[in-house]
Amino acid sequence: MKILTIQNRIGIGDMVIFLPFIEAIAKKFATPVYLLIKESSKASQILKSNKNIKEIIILDRTNNKNGYHDGLLGSLNLIKQLKTYNFDKVFVFNSSLRYNLITRLALIKNIYQYPLFKKKNQHIIFAAQNFLQSNLGIKVDSNPNILVDEKESKLVQSRYNILSNQKNILLGIGGSGPTKRISPETFLKFMEDCSNKYSCKFFLATGKNEEEQKILKKILDSKFKVQCIALDELKLSETLPVIKNCTIAICNDSSFSHLSAAVGIPTIVLMADTPLLYGSYSPQMYPILPDGEETVTHDTLGKDKINPKKIFEKFQDILN
Repeated sequence: MKILTIQNRIGIGDMVIFLPFIEAIAKKFATPVYLLIKESSKASQILKSNKNIKEIIILDRTNNKNGYHDGLLGSLNLIKQLKTYNFDKVFVFNSSLRYNLITRLALIKNIYQYPLFKKKNQHIIFAAQNFLQSNLGIKVDSNPNILVDEKESKLVQSRYNILSNQKNILLGIGGSGPTKRISPETFLKFMEDCSNKYSCKFFLATGKNEEEQKILKKILDSKFKVQCIALDELKLSETLPVIKNCTIAICNDSSFSHLSAAVGIPTIVLMADTPLLYGSYSPQMYPILPDGEETVTHDTLGKDKINPKKIFEKFQDILN
């Protein structure tokens, strides 16, 4: 039996959130599934050790609409490509008529999809849970788990001299948007409080965006430089074993908050400008809200009200 799953959202975090639901399908039918997903999800790097995924098929759609799967011609290209697999079933994690027509024209007999035209106000987790409950009768918890190769994990310990008698802390200092990126001063204050009490090593996770690099540089230019290791030159597949070796993670609402929680590391998520759900759906997540806020959503704009003392207090609570 060949089963295709389609998850067309763009981000790494979205890929992580949907992972338990995709894996549940594979386990239900006792066969690895194929996954159609965008390159920006980095699924090829992150899921390379996942035995529930048979093959990752890249959905080539771009912002400038010139991808291989964009437009009418792109839909025809995708139909032709999917036909070659002779899929028996497909599970479509969206309400798009486009994918309904594509899978039908690809001659997939058994099509399971979110209700059409119901995208507005669709809860990212509840919709997936209801989808599998109604179609397969299975209940799936929102607790993603990314596997990290044990040999790679041990190599990282040696390469970065990671010691068990110190606190190895991932700092996810990057972020996809300016309203999500907490100031370097907030991280530096936490680093000071932490270093005053513990022997610490800090792993700095960020992207190559100019503003993210400014935050990285400010931390590396501080008195904590000798305690820091920057990870921005590593691929995500190389970064995951580093994260796995950390004691705890403190991250902006970014891909690294999703990844660290999914590899099983307690993750403090600094929630500044995104619905609280994205920093609390996993049991490994511990959200910190801006001072004076009882919840967060889009346009909370709270990055300057994240209190480093609250971060350190939560850090100690988790350790204890």
